[in-house]
Amino acid sequence: MALSLMACTGNNSESSDMHQKDTADIVNTAIKGNAKLDLKAFEWTREPESFEIKGDTIEVVTKQKTDLWQRTYYHFQNDNAPALQIPTKEKYFSFIVKTDFSGSYHRFDQCGVVMYLDSENWLKGSVEYENEKFQHLGSVCTNNGFSGWATTAIPADVKTMWYRLSRRADDFCIECSTDGKEWSQMRVCHMAAATDEVRFGIYACSPEESSFKAVFTDMQITKCAWKAHDGQQADY
Repeated sequence: MALSLMACTGNNSESSDMHQKDTADIVNTAIKGNAKLDLKAFEWTREPESFEIKGDTIEVVTKQKTDLWQRTYYHFQNDNAPALQIPTKEKYFSFIVKTDFSGSYHRFDQCGVVMYLDSENWLKGSVEYENEKFQHLGSVCTNNGFSGWATTAIPADVKTMWYRLSRRADDFCIECSTDGKEWSQMRVCHMAAATDEVRFGIYACSPEESSFKAVFTDMQITKCAWKAHDGQQADY
């Protein structure tokens, strides 16, 4: 049975404060490892074509011509990809999710991890379908309205990928894994707008005329797995 997630739309400040407290408790409890992550605490920033939540599995069907990108090189601005996120003011944590994109088949079809703050400040990591030979494993960091994309080509027969998004104050790290055990760094970046509360979770989109089903499982929030740097000392 599908579970519908509805964003809070009321103007009642007391209700809003209670919701923030509830999500804070959920994140804190999850970090401590005392409970499973409650998917009901996640909210949509734009809904997809359709979605279904079955236990710990989230299935998302993408809409055509949905994407996230700001200006750099292409000069266009795309800001309509659905994202399912939870807010937190926690400064140190890691968020893990497994993605299955077996249904992707068209150029730029993608799904992965995201931290979407607003249209001009966000971070994402995913695999983007390219053709029958290869696809792009990559990440996009967008600060103050300009996006930067870093990619590496991987075989087209890779159909699942794990991601781990970690926060240390206003710095972030995205890692990937094929088995959820051994992790490889994809990007370390600073997010200028991440000074207090952030929202993070999953996203899926199809920038061109296609649609596919993305499957997300094994979502968890843990203590920050991205350890403090132990090399050269800071200059401040």
